[in-house]
Amino acid sequence: MKQKSEKLYTAKQITSALIAFIFLLGLLCLYYGSSFVPALSRSEGEHDGTDPVLGGNIRDFDDLFEDQEHNPEVPKSIPICDIKHSELIPCLDRNLIYQLKLKPNLTLMEHYERHCPPPERRFNCLIPPPIGYKIPIRWPESRDEVWKANIPHTHLAQEKSDQNWMVVNGEKINFPGGGTHFHDGANKYIVSLARMLKFPNDKLHNGGNIRNVLDVGCGVASFGAYLLSHSIIAMSIAPNDVHENQIQFALERGIPSTLGVLGTKRLPYPSRSFELAHCSRCRIDWLQRDGILLLELDRLLRPGGYFAYSSPEAYALDPENRRIWNAMHDLLRRMCWRVAVKKDQTVIWQKPLGNGCYLKRDPGTQPPLCSTGDDPDATWNVHMKACIAPYSAKMHKERGSGLVPWPKRLTAAPPRLEDIGVSPEQFHEDTNIWQFRVNEYWKQMKSVVRKNYFRNVMDMNSNLGGFGAALKDTDVWVMNVAPVNMSARLKIIYDRGLIGTVHDWCEAFSTYPRTYDLLHAWGVFSEIQEHGCGVEDLLIEMDRILRPDGFVIIRDKPVIINYIRKFVTALRWDRWLSEVEPRSDALSLSEERVLIARKKLWSEGDSAM
Repeated sequence: MKQKSEKLYTAKQITSALIAFIFLLGLLCLYYGSSFVPALSRSEGEHDGTDPVLGGNIRDFDDLFEDQEHNPEVPKSIPICDIKHSELIPCLDRNLIYQLKLKPNLTLMEHYERHCPPPERRFNCLIPPPIGYKIPIRWPESRDEVWKANIPHTHLAQEKSDQNWMVVNGEKINFPGGGTHFHDGANKYIVSLARMLKFPNDKLHNGGNIRNVLDVGCGVASFGAYLLSHSIIAMSIAPNDVHENQIQFALERGIPSTLGVLGTKRLPYPSRSFELAHCSRCRIDWLQRDGILLLELDRLLRPGGYFAYSSPEAYALDPENRRIWNAMHDLLRRMCWRVAVKKDQTVIWQKPLGNGCYLKRDPGTQPPLCSTGDDPDATWNVHMKACIAPYSAKMHKERGSGLVPWPKRLTAAPPRLEDIGVSPEQFHEDTNIWQFRVNEYWKQMKSVVRKNYFRNVMDMNSNLGGFGAALKDTDVWVMNVAPVNMSARLKIIYDRGLIGTVHDWCEAFSTYPRTYDLLHAWGVFSEIQEHGCGVEDLLIEMDRILRPDGFVIIRDKPVIINYIRKFVTALRWDRWLSEVEPRSDALSLSEERVLIARKKLWSEGDSAM
């Protein structure tokens, strides 16, 4: 009996010890798990811990940095997405629309507009390149040829074989420079437009007075490609539609372009940004919804700006095309546009220089003028409006934009600086500071950067465009991105003869993977800190749009740089690294550090998620 009691007592001791051990093990897992898993949520009393746009969990930067000081370990790797996601554009993923059972209006092209994934559907993994991917061909050769393996889609070559869009040639895809309307090449077409407008020496730039062009429904952007040699830069846009890889081809070629659609929302560009809008067989119904799409072009064109329209409606004599032409002509007349010239298959309209025509219209004439409370420069998630945005009193008085010709306008203080409360002196100081900063970047990278290495460049926080302007002597183009809270400054970018867009860096950017050679992020991580967005999320998004062998330049507070540096190896950004403490200047965010990193071309055999 005594032996039996001792056995029971011993069994109880063992059971208690096991329970205590399991409890202790659980505490250890909880403790170390909180150290190794990035971006864990805070208590519900503070916020729900979820990034409402990009997904993942949110923590304050101060807490993250404090944890890293005590637990400096970070994940040794970030998972690789499945190869089927090699062309993923998170906010333009039509599969997501079907999965979420959204009901976009197909007639209004809503399915081609941005729809970002909810937190639980975000891909927190690195996008792999397609099988056989090669470092892109450098500019200017890339204008005419790209590696087929980088964009393994040849259906456009077959579909447009009679229009000289593109030709498959062994391992490469060649671009003869043709288009749906200009089979014989974009260059001849550009000269023909200049001749129609009787511009001096058949130059479409008109002595530098035409610099910014909006090309809608651009195909593979050959029109924009050949405009560059005429000292004109085009924002070439097209949706991710049945020709789903056209913008991907354009960016691979090194041509300024982006995904975009004339649907229900304003294009993310400020008013009075372009001297010329162009549509060549773009298959857009310009008459829908009381002409709202033409009114969007009207918002974007500068005083006296042109709309070049090459389409059957301009010349065909069948009843349906005649009906469309007459209706467009009547609508544009009521919008105070005039036919500048019409020849063969092309018509060019011109906007008025001032408000005089608007004020002379009969009462009740449609479309109406926009209300005085409407901001024509507000564009982020703002719906188009079927009204005419009149000119400001100053612009009306001057009967024009007041801009000097290109290239002088790049460094001249534009009149609209007054709108954002910046003086000409501050503008010139900003220009000088960025010239110095960029020179210092090149010194930092000179051992690894070759001539013509960069082509597609993005400035993720463009301010007044000083970074882009400082690259004037290099053969690059810059996508200047204005964060939403600084979107009013984007008009200055365009007034300098540069291009850009508005974006919220808590969301994925509207571009294909592997489209930029260089990303410049000045104060961007400090900015997203204030909005509670995850640093890891933005790093993964930057990796998505950065080409293998490409560079990131991150300029921010030392505590942020220290944290980002811990992820460099996991991101495979460690082919080359450099970090310096730059000289303080008038734009410095108190103390700053500059981290420059180079992305590797991944080797085969990386594990997939």
